[in-house]
Parts: sequence; structure tokens; C-alpha cells
Amino acid sequence: MAQTGLGARRSAVHLLDQVLGENRLMAECLSAGALDHLPAEDRARAQRLASQTLRGMERADRLLQKHLRKSPPLFVRNALRLGTTELCQGTAAHGVVNAMVQIVGADKRHGALKGLVNAVLRKIAADGPQAWNLLRAPRLPKWLRAPLAQAWGSQTVGAMEFAHFAGAPLDITGKPGADLTALGGVALPTGSLRLTNPGQVSALPGYEDGAWWVQDAAAALPARILDPRPDISVLDLCAAPGGKTLQLAAAGARVTAVDNSAHRMKRLHENLSRTGLRAEVHIQDALQTRGMFDAILLDAPCSATGTIRRHPDLPHAKDGSDFGDLIDLQARMLAHAWTLLRPGGRMVFCTCSLLPDEGEVQIDEALAAHPDMTVDRAALDRPGIDPAWITDEGGLRLRPDYWPDLGGMDGFYIASLRKAA
Repeated sequence: MAQTGLGARRSAVHLLDQVLGENRLMAECLSAGALDHLPAEDRARAQRLASQTLRGMERADRLLQKHLRKSPPLFVRNALRLGTTELCQGTAAHGVVNAMVQIVGADKRHGALKGLVNAVLRKIAADGPQAWNLLRAPRLPKWLRAPLAQAWGSQTVGAMEFAHFAGAPLDITGKPGADLTALGGVALPTGSLRLTNPGQVSALPGYEDGAWWVQDAAAALPARILDPRPDISVLDLCAAPGGKTLQLAAAGARVTAVDNSAHRMKRLHENLSRTGLRAEVHIQDALQTRGMFDAILLDAPCSATGTIRRHPDLPHAKDGSDFGDLIDLQARMLAHAWTLLRPGGRMVFCTCSLLPDEGEVQIDEALAAHPDMTVDRAALDRPGIDPAWITDEGGLRLRPDYWPDLGGMDGFYIASLRKAA
């Protein structure tokens, strides 16, 4: 087979090694240049293959255990997992088996196991695809499933897991007045455009012209709920990679975007340049930010448990040990941001988390700590928002299992807060 295809598969196996062996998030691997040696098409393919394998890993392992007397080394196991996933999702057996045999055979430490890889994958090719479809949607690891089940119930978590396994389509936010008809897709109730099989993003109509940017429908709601007006000053805290900044700037607001990640802010600069939008950008700690603003959007660092449908590496690379520190950081950021908001101003606090401690509980505690803070429930009266999603304290709870017929959404918590005049 073509060497470029082999390179994409080999790189996908190495990505799996880093996620499952070194507990590194895929985004960290990509930032460190893990796929930079590949052409753009193969980079996309390697990332897609690794993600598909992580999504279906429980199924792959169940099928493989029938053909393995003992567990092989991680590198070989990951090659088998990737091969099994491809075979069970309809890729031609000849190409998959040959590629995995070549990849393992070329490895100095494990090359002797290429015969095992050949034999096992040929058995998977014979009976795996039918068995694959009979298996349950892969479950979250216990460290995450337990707190989610406590919060939402086991049945709801099962629906979330089904959404995670299905993966995420591509959602697009367009500049006001942009004509996106050439993209096709489905208009979502909240105003985003959803594409199911988009192909290479940068080749889509309107990309080079800066008419739109990629942004999950749920992630687009905080800025819509903030509802910025032309010429007001808006602070976007923890702004990178910049989708919300673009929304605020496109509405005509005077935007100050702050984030402490120079690498992620590079993407924000690129998107501002591509779309022709303007914002004042600062690479700094949100807790060191100073000034007074008419409105603030705080998308606080969190567990990112709401994004597993598009980041299936997260449950495997993390173990929940950092959640306590993140929850404390969110509270400190919220309290600091409140000091930067002018009287009468409005702040939207959000996290892409499914854990109430990073959403509902944060707002309950903030309301108790700040007598001049109230929840602005009226701000949630926006197109496409189901009143059933509004929580007791007045925030908005979004989950991956919502919109099941449309392809789901990321999990988010969003609250609009008003400061007394």
C-alpha cells in the first residue's frame, strides 16, 4: 500500500502509545509536533484513526481477548486495537492486516510478534465486524462514570456514552450576514450549522474568506447568551483558541482576549487574521488581569468532561486527580472576574464540564459570596434553548445526550450573572 497511508497508521499507533502509556492528552502530543512530519491529509487521517480507536477501545479489547492467551506489549496491543477498529468499521482486510504487520515488524523491540498480529487480525477480519455491532457502547472508566452517575443517574450516563461513541459532527459559526449555503449541512435550532462528513476543513467554501469558524453548537451559546452590543467593552477570559472571541468581535464589541497559553493564542491570532475581525489580545494569567469592563465572558479551565465525544482520549489520559485544583481555580477566577465588572454589567460563566461541582455548585457558592450578584434567567431565553435545560439556580445545563436525532452536543454549564447597579 502507499507509504503515506502506512505513515498515518504508524503515527496513529504512536499517538495511542502516548495517550495510553504516558497519560498524555492528544492535544499535548499534537502541540509537541507528533504529526508534523506527515502531509496534511495523513495528519488528519492519523488523528482520526487514533480517535476512532480510543472511542471503540472497549469493543476492540473484548474481541481481541478471545484470540490472545496473554496481553502483548502496549505497542503491539495498540496496533491490534487500531487494526480491529478499522476492520470492524469496514476497511478492506488486506490493507489493514498488511499495514499492521509491517508496522509491528519494523519495530526493533517487538518485530518478532508480527506473526501474532497477522494471525489475530485475520481472525478478527473473519468474525469481528458482526460481533462488534452486538457489543454495548463503550463505558467511561469508573473514576468518571461513578460521579456522573451520582449526578445524573446511570441511565442518563448510558445515553451520554452512546453519544460519545457516535463521535461529533462539525459545527460552524458564521459571521453575521455570511452566506453559508454552499456548505450544505443542517441549521441547528440555536443558530449553528452542522456538517456530518465535511472532509478537510480548510478546503470548505468560505474558509479562506473568513466567513465562518469551527465551534461546537454548545460552545457557541455562552457568547450568544452574553448578547454583546456594538462598542461595549467585553473581556474574554481564558479565550483561546478563540471561537468566543470571534463571536464577540463579530457583534461589534470592543474585545479584550486573555489567555495564558501562547501556543493556543497563536490559533486565535490566525483566526482573527483569517476572518478580518479585531480584538486586543494578551497572553497572561487571568488572575493578573486588570481593568473595568461592561461585560465579561469567563470560560474557566475545567475537567473538559463535556467534550469527550470529540476528545475520546480524555478518559484514558486523565484520572480525575486534578479536579479539586480545577474547581478551586474556577472559584478564584470567578471571584476575580467579578471585581473587573462594572456595576450594572453582566458576566457569563461557563465550563465544558458535566460535573455539577464545576457548574451548578460554583454558582450556588458565588451567589452566597457576592450580595451584588444575581442570576439573569431572562438571558437564557434564546432560540433553540429548551426550558427543561435550565437548572434550579438559573443556569443552563447542556449534555451530550441532548439532540440525539441531530448528533448531540458538547456538555456545558452556562450561567448569566448580573452585577447590581
